[in-house]
Amino acid sequence: MKTSITQFQSYLEKEKNMAKNSVLAYLRDIREFSSFVEKKSGITPLEATEADTAAWLLTLKQEDKSGATVNRKLASLRAYYKYMILAGKLTSNPSVSIKTPKIARKEVEYLTIEEVELLLEQPDESVIGIRDRAILELLYATGLRVSEVIEANLEDMNLRMGFITCNGEHGKARIIPLGRPARAAMEEYVFSGREKLLREKKDEEQALFLNYYGERITRQALWKLICAYAKKADIEKKITPQTLRNSFAVHMIQNGADIKSLQELLGHEDISATQIYLSVSKNRIKDVYDSSHPRA
Repeated sequence: MKTSITQFQSYLEKEKNMAKNSVLAYLRDIREFSSFVEKKSGITPLEATEADTAAWLLTLKQEDKSGATVNRKLASLRAYYKYMILAGKLTSNPSVSIKTPKIARKEVEYLTIEEVELLLEQPDESVIGIRDRAILELLYATGLRVSEVIEANLEDMNLRMGFITCNGEHGKARIIPLGRPARAAMEEYVFSGREKLLREKKDEEQALFLNYYGERITRQALWKLICAYAKKADIEKKITPQTLRNSFAVHMIQNGADIKSLQELLGHEDISATQIYLSVSKNRIKDVYDSSHPRA
Protein backbone atom coordinates (compact mmCIF):
# COMPACT_ATOMS: atom_id res chain seq x y z
CA MET A 1 0.00 0.00 0.00
CA LYS A 2 2.85 2.36 0.86
CA THR A 3 4.28 1.90 -2.62
CA SER A 4 0.95 2.67 -4.33
CA ILE A 5 0.49 5.87 -2.28
CA THR A 6 4.04 6.96 -3.09
CA GLN A 7 3.39 6.36 -6.79
CA PHE A 8 0.09 8.25 -6.55
CA GLN A 9 1.87 11.17 -4.88
CA SER A 10 4.45 11.28 -7.65
CA TYR A 11 1.64 11.24 -10.25
CA LEU A 12 -0.17 14.16 -8.60
CA GLU A 13 2.99 16.22 -8.29
CA LYS A 14 4.68 15.51 -11.61
CA GLU A 15 1.88 14.60 -14.02
CA LYS A 16 -0.99 16.68 -12.66
CA ASN A 17 1.21 19.54 -11.33
CA MET A 18 -1.04 19.74 -8.29
CA ALA A 19 -0.35 22.24 -5.51
CA LYS A 20 1.42 20.93 -2.41
CA ASN A 21 -1.54 21.45 -0.07
CA SER A 22 -3.90 19.66 -2.45
CA VAL A 23 -1.52 16.69 -2.74
CA LEU A 24 -1.28 16.43 1.04
CA ALA A 25 -5.08 16.49 1.35
CA TYR A 26 -5.48 13.72 -1.25
CA LEU A 27 -2.87 11.53 0.44
CA ARG A 28 -4.43 12.10 3.86
CA ASP A 29 -7.82 10.97 2.53
CA ILE A 30 -6.40 7.83 0.92
CA ARG A 31 -4.55 6.86 4.11
CA GLU A 32 -7.75 7.40 6.08
CA PHE A 33 -9.69 5.11 3.73
CA SER A 34 -6.86 2.56 3.84
CA SER A 35 -7.06 2.47 7.63
CA PHE A 36 -10.86 2.12 7.47
CA VAL A 37 -10.96 -0.91 5.13
CA GLU A 38 -8.07 -2.57 6.93
CA LYS A 39 -9.89 -2.38 10.28
CA LYS A 40 -13.28 -3.26 8.76
CA SER A 41 -12.34 -6.12 6.42
CA GLY A 42 -8.60 -6.68 6.72
CA ILE A 43 -8.03 -5.62 3.10
CA THR A 44 -6.17 -2.93 1.19
CA PRO A 45 -7.82 -0.20 -0.92
CA LEU A 46 -6.86 -2.16 -4.05
CA GLU A 47 -9.11 -4.98 -2.81
CA ALA A 48 -11.97 -2.71 -1.74
CA THR A 49 -15.39 -2.92 -3.36
CA GLU A 50 -18.11 -0.37 -4.04
CA ALA A 51 -19.76 -1.52 -0.79
CA ASP A 52 -16.58 -0.69 1.14
CA THR A 53 -16.49 2.77 -0.40
CA ALA A 54 -20.15 3.39 0.45
CA ALA A 55 -19.61 2.13 4.01
CA TRP A 56 -16.75 4.60 4.50
CA LEU A 57 -18.81 7.54 3.26
CA LEU A 58 -21.69 6.49 5.51
CA THR A 59 -19.31 6.43 8.48
CA LEU A 60 -18.13 9.93 7.61
CA LYS A 61 -21.74 11.17 7.55
CA GLN A 62 -22.40 9.50 10.91
CA GLU A 63 -19.40 11.39 12.26
CA ASP A 64 -21.19 14.60 11.16
CA LYS A 65 -18.66 15.42 8.46
CA SER A 66 -19.96 18.15 6.17
CA GLY A 67 -21.17 17.38 2.66
CA ALA A 68 -18.20 19.35 1.27
CA THR A 69 -15.75 17.23 3.29
CA VAL A 70 -17.37 13.97 2.19
CA ASN A 71 -17.33 15.10 -1.45
CA ARG A 72 -13.66 16.04 -1.23
CA LYS A 73 -12.72 12.66 0.25
CA LEU A 74 -14.73 10.88 -2.44
CA ALA A 75 -12.94 12.95 -5.10
CA SER A 76 -9.59 11.90 -3.59
CA LEU A 77 -10.63 8.26 -3.71
CA ARG A 78 -11.82 8.51 -7.32
CA ALA A 79 -8.55 10.15 -8.36
CA TYR A 80 -6.57 7.42 -6.61
CA TYR A 81 -8.49 4.61 -8.30
CA LYS A 82 -8.34 6.37 -11.67
CA TYR A 83 -4.56 6.44 -11.35
CA MET A 84 -4.45 2.77 -10.30
CA ILE A 85 -6.37 1.86 -13.47
CA LEU A 86 -3.95 3.92 -15.59
CA ALA A 87 -1.04 2.17 -13.84
CA GLY A 88 -2.53 -1.24 -14.61
CA LYS A 89 -3.14 -2.13 -10.96
CA LEU A 90 -6.92 -2.29 -11.31
CA THR A 91 -9.48 -2.79 -14.05
CA SER A 92 -12.44 -0.99 -12.46
CA ASN A 93 -13.07 1.94 -10.12
CA PRO A 94 -15.13 0.93 -7.03
CA SER A 95 -15.96 4.56 -6.26
CA VAL A 96 -17.20 5.72 -9.65
CA SER A 97 -20.89 4.87 -9.10
CA ILE A 98 -21.15 6.37 -5.62
CA LYS A 99 -23.36 9.46 -5.59
CA THR A 100 -21.95 12.62 -4.06
CA PRO A 101 -24.00 14.12 -1.23
CA LYS A 102 -25.80 17.40 -1.83
CA ILE A 103 -24.13 20.39 -0.24
CA ALA A 104 -26.12 23.07 1.50
CA ARG A 105 -24.96 26.30 -0.10
CA LYS A 106 -23.46 28.63 2.46
CA GLU A 107 -24.09 32.35 2.36
CA VAL A 108 -21.11 34.18 0.90
CA GLU A 109 -19.41 36.29 3.57
CA TYR A 110 -17.90 39.51 2.23
CA LEU A 111 -17.13 43.08 3.20
CA THR A 112 -18.73 46.22 1.88
CA ILE A 113 -16.47 48.60 -0.04
CA GLU A 114 -16.55 50.93 2.98
CA GLU A 115 -15.42 48.11 5.30
CA VAL A 116 -12.61 47.18 2.93
CA GLU A 117 -11.40 50.78 2.85
CA LEU A 118 -11.51 50.93 6.64
CA LEU A 119 -9.52 47.68 6.93
CA LEU A 120 -6.87 48.88 4.49
CA GLU A 121 -6.36 52.08 6.51
CA GLN A 122 -5.26 50.21 9.66
CA PRO A 123 -1.56 49.26 9.07
CA ASP A 124 0.93 51.87 10.31
CA GLU A 125 4.18 53.05 8.72
CA SER A 126 6.45 50.57 10.51
CA VAL A 127 8.25 47.87 8.52
CA ILE A 128 5.64 45.31 9.54
CA GLY A 129 2.85 47.78 8.81
CA ILE A 130 4.22 48.38 5.29
CA ARG A 131 4.28 44.61 4.73
CA ASP A 132 0.80 44.12 6.13
CA ARG A 133 -0.69 46.90 3.99
CA ALA A 134 0.85 45.25 0.91
CA ILE A 135 -0.67 41.88 1.90
CA LEU A 136 -4.14 43.33 2.48
CA GLU A 137 -4.05 45.37 -0.73
CA LEU A 138 -2.86 42.35 -2.71
CA LEU A 139 -5.54 40.06 -1.29
CA TYR A 140 -8.33 42.49 -2.13
CA ALA A 141 -6.91 43.57 -5.50
CA THR A 142 -6.38 40.05 -6.85
CA GLY A 143 -8.63 37.62 -4.96
CA LEU A 144 -5.67 35.31 -4.38
CA ARG A 145 -6.04 32.32 -2.08
CA VAL A 146 -4.12 32.48 1.20
CA SER A 147 -1.92 29.59 0.02
CA GLU A 148 -1.09 31.50 -3.17
CA VAL A 149 -0.04 34.58 -1.20
CA ILE A 150 2.26 32.77 1.21
CA GLU A 151 3.77 30.63 -1.57
CA ALA A 152 4.42 33.61 -3.88
CA ASN A 153 8.06 34.44 -4.62
CA LEU A 154 9.62 37.81 -5.39
CA GLU A 155 10.11 36.80 -9.03
CA ASP A 156 6.33 36.33 -9.41
CA MET A 157 5.73 40.04 -8.92
CA ASN A 158 6.17 42.32 -11.94
CA LEU A 159 5.86 45.83 -10.56
CA ARG A 160 6.99 47.53 -13.78
CA MET A 161 4.02 46.08 -15.67
CA GLY A 162 1.73 45.87 -12.65
CA PHE A 163 0.81 42.19 -12.33
CA ILE A 164 1.53 39.05 -10.33
CA THR A 165 1.95 35.56 -11.77
CA CYS A 166 0.28 32.84 -9.75
CA ASN A 167 0.79 29.10 -10.29
CA GLY A 168 -2.21 28.31 -8.10
CA GLU A 169 -3.89 24.93 -7.84
CA HIS A 170 -3.41 22.18 -10.43
CA GLY A 171 -0.24 23.94 -11.61
CA LYS A 172 -2.11 26.27 -13.99
CA ALA A 173 -0.41 29.66 -14.09
CA ARG A 174 -2.49 32.81 -14.34
CA ILE A 175 -1.52 36.47 -14.59
CA ILE A 176 -3.49 38.87 -12.39
CA PRO A 177 -3.27 42.65 -12.75
CA LEU A 178 -2.84 44.97 -9.78
CA GLY A 179 -4.82 48.15 -9.22
CA ARG A 180 -2.96 51.40 -8.54
CA PRO A 181 -3.27 51.29 -4.71
CA ALA A 182 -2.09 47.66 -4.56
CA ARG A 183 0.78 48.40 -6.92
CA ALA A 184 1.87 51.37 -4.83
CA ALA A 185 1.68 49.34 -1.61
CA MET A 186 3.69 46.50 -3.18
CA GLU A 187 6.35 48.93 -4.47
CA GLU A 188 6.80 50.42 -1.00
CA TYR A 189 7.05 46.95 0.54
CA VAL A 190 9.40 45.40 -2.05
CA PHE A 191 11.81 48.35 -2.24
CA SER A 192 11.71 49.34 1.40
CA GLY A 193 10.02 47.03 3.89
CA ARG A 194 11.14 43.70 2.47
CA GLU A 195 14.79 44.73 2.30
CA LYS A 196 14.74 45.50 6.02
CA LEU A 197 13.04 42.19 6.86
CA LEU A 198 15.58 40.17 4.87
CA ARG A 199 18.37 40.91 7.35
CA GLU A 200 21.32 38.56 6.78
CA LYS A 201 19.31 36.19 4.54
CA LYS A 202 19.59 38.44 1.50
CA ASP A 203 20.76 35.72 -0.88
CA GLU A 204 18.68 32.88 0.56
CA GLU A 205 15.01 33.73 0.92
CA GLN A 206 13.03 34.14 -2.31
CA ALA A 207 9.62 34.42 -0.64
CA LEU A 208 7.64 37.53 -1.48
CA PHE A 209 6.26 38.06 2.02
CA LEU A 210 8.60 37.66 4.98
CA ASN A 211 8.15 37.57 8.73
CA TYR A 212 10.18 39.50 11.29
CA TYR A 213 12.98 36.93 11.06
CA GLY A 214 13.36 37.20 7.29
CA GLU A 215 11.60 33.90 6.60
CA ARG A 216 8.51 33.09 4.53
CA ILE A 217 5.36 34.22 6.34
CA THR A 218 3.12 31.38 7.53
CA ARG A 219 -0.57 30.80 6.93
CA GLN A 220 -1.27 31.21 10.65
CA ALA A 221 0.55 34.55 10.80
CA LEU A 222 -1.37 35.88 7.81
CA TRP A 223 -4.71 34.88 9.37
CA LYS A 224 -3.74 36.52 12.66
CA LEU A 225 -2.76 39.84 11.08
CA ILE A 226 -6.06 40.04 9.20
CA CYS A 227 -8.05 39.35 12.38
CA ALA A 228 -5.98 41.90 14.30
CA TYR A 229 -6.62 44.67 11.77
CA ALA A 230 -10.33 43.81 11.58
CA LYS A 231 -10.53 44.18 15.36
CA LYS A 232 -8.59 47.45 15.21
CA ALA A 233 -11.05 48.74 12.59
CA ASP A 234 -14.03 47.72 14.79
CA ILE A 235 -15.42 45.52 12.03
CA GLU A 236 -17.73 43.08 13.76
CA LYS A 237 -17.82 40.53 10.95
CA LYS A 238 -15.53 37.51 11.19
CA ILE A 239 -12.83 38.23 8.60
CA THR A 240 -10.51 35.66 7.03
CA PRO A 241 -8.41 35.65 3.85
CA GLN A 242 -11.41 34.00 2.16
CA THR A 243 -13.55 36.98 3.16
CA LEU A 244 -11.25 39.28 1.19
CA ARG A 245 -11.28 36.85 -1.75
CA ASN A 246 -15.10 36.87 -1.62
CA SER A 247 -15.13 40.66 -1.38
CA PHE A 248 -12.95 40.90 -4.48
CA ALA A 249 -15.31 38.61 -6.42
CA VAL A 250 -18.55 40.20 -5.24
CA HIS A 251 -17.36 43.74 -5.94
CA MET A 252 -16.13 42.71 -9.40
CA ILE A 253 -19.54 41.22 -10.24
CA GLN A 254 -21.38 44.23 -8.82
CA ASN A 255 -19.31 46.52 -11.02
CA GLY A 256 -19.94 44.63 -14.25
CA ALA A 257 -17.30 41.87 -14.50
CA ASP A 258 -18.40 38.89 -16.59
CA ILE A 259 -18.44 35.46 -14.99
CA LYS A 260 -15.86 33.88 -17.32
CA SER A 261 -13.28 36.59 -16.66
CA LEU A 262 -13.88 36.29 -12.93
CA GLN A 263 -13.46 32.52 -13.14
CA GLU A 264 -10.08 33.01 -14.77
CA LEU A 265 -8.97 35.60 -12.22
CA LEU A 266 -9.99 33.38 -9.30
CA GLY A 267 -8.42 30.27 -10.81
CA HIS A 268 -11.59 28.15 -10.54
CA GLU A 269 -11.54 24.87 -12.46
CA ASP A 270 -15.34 24.66 -12.48
CA ILE A 271 -17.41 27.74 -13.30
CA SER A 272 -20.07 26.61 -10.81
CA ALA A 273 -17.64 27.65 -8.06
CA THR A 274 -17.66 31.17 -9.52
CA GLN A 275 -21.42 31.35 -10.03
CA ILE A 276 -22.11 31.51 -6.28
CA TYR A 277 -21.13 35.18 -6.48
CA LEU A 278 -23.93 35.84 -8.97
CA SER A 279 -26.54 35.09 -6.30
CA VAL A 280 -25.04 37.82 -4.09
CA SER A 281 -25.37 40.32 -6.92
CA LYS A 282 -28.97 39.27 -7.61
CA ASN A 283 -29.87 39.64 -3.93
CA ARG A 284 -28.35 43.14 -3.91
CA ILE A 285 -30.35 44.16 -6.99
CA LYS A 286 -33.54 42.97 -5.29
CA ASP A 287 -32.68 44.89 -2.11
CA VAL A 288 -32.09 48.04 -4.16
CA TYR A 289 -35.42 47.52 -5.96
CA ASP A 290 -37.32 46.90 -2.73
CA SER A 291 -35.88 50.02 -1.10
CA SER A 292 -36.17 52.29 -4.14
CA HIS A 293 -39.28 51.46 -6.13
CA PRO A 294 -42.45 53.19 -4.88
CA ARG A 295 -44.55 50.08 -5.62
CA ALA A 296 -42.04 47.39 -4.65
